[in-house]
Amino acid sequence: MSRIIAGINMTLDGVGDHTAVLPDAEVHDHYTELLSNAGAILYGRITYALMQYWQPMVAAPTGVRSMDDFARAIDVLPKIVFSRTLRDTAWHSATLAERSLVDEVRYHKQQPGKDVLVGSRSLIMQLLDLGLIDELQLMVHPVIAGSGGLLFTDITHRTLLTLVRTQTFGSGAVLLCYAPATHATTLTDHEHDA
Repeated sequence: MSRIIAGINMTLDGVGDHTAVLPDAEVHDHYTELLSNAGAILYGRITYALMQYWQPMVAAPTGVRSMDDFARAIDVLPKIVFSRTLRDTAWHSATLAERSLVDEVRYHKQQPGKDVLVGSRSLIMQLLDLGLIDELQLMVHPVIAGSGGLLFTDITHRTLLTLVRTQTFGSGAVLLCYAPATHATTLTDHEHDA
C-alpha cells in the first residue's frame, strides 16, 4: 500500500505559503530526495501554478546545483492536479484529476508502490480533516510572515498526531514529521478511570 505524505513549508507564525520562505540548497536537497522517492504528487491549481516556475529550468538550467536537481526531480514526477477551471496542465508529467480528491487518495492507498505526496495547503487541510494523511511533514522556517493564509484555518476536527522524527537544517529551518496518533489519552481520561 502506498502512503500519503503531506509536505509543506510554513513560517513561525503559521503561514503555509511556499512564497513566504526562502529555502536554501540544503532544503532544496531535502525536497529533491522526497520527490525522487515518490510515485506521484497531488496539487491544487494555485500551488500547481507556483510549481510551474521550475518547468523551464530543465531545458535551461540555472547553474545552481540544488535548484537544477529539484527542477529535474519535479519535472519527471507524475503530478495530479485538482482544478475546476484549468483545462490543460501544459506540463508533460501533469494530468488533471479525473476522480475526486478522496477517491484519488483512496485509490493510491490501495496500490502497491511508492508514496504519494500532497503539496498544496488546501488539499492537505481537506485530507487531514478526513484522516487520510499517513504522514504530515511541516518544514518550519525562521521567518515571521506577518500576513498570509494560516495553515490550519480550515480544520474542523481535533486531530491528534505523534511526532515521529525531526531534522534541523543549517538555515534554522526545522522539519517536523508527524503521523496520526493511533492511541492517545489525556490526563482527564486517566482521571475518569480512577
